Amino acid sequence: MLKNNPVMKKLVETGEERIGKLAQQLLSNEKFVATVQTLVSRSLAAKGTLDSALRTALSAMNLPSTADLEQLRSKVDDLERLLASVEGKVDTLVAAKTGAKKEAK
Repeated sequence: MLKNNPVMKKLVETGEERIGKLAQQLLSNEKFVATVQTLVSRSLAAKGTLDSALRTALSAMNLPSTADLEQLRSKVDDLERLLASVEGKVDTLVAAKTGAKKEAK
């Protein structure tokens, strides 16, 4: 209902134009862009510090971190592949031995 209203369409178009102009003005302002870049870099540095502190805290409590769990999951996957390979080889040897016994009889 509101989408088809010409007054609403005009309001939306005007709003979009004004927001576009404002965004363009802000992005052309070097001081604003520099401030945003500083905020982003500080946020990333703070996240890195927090991640490091959490890893230290988890280690102090003898709890695994996400990276530790991923590493363990990778090792378990490797072991499963190795066991599947060994199982396949054992099955092949058993089948060969069973076949040899049948031929000897």
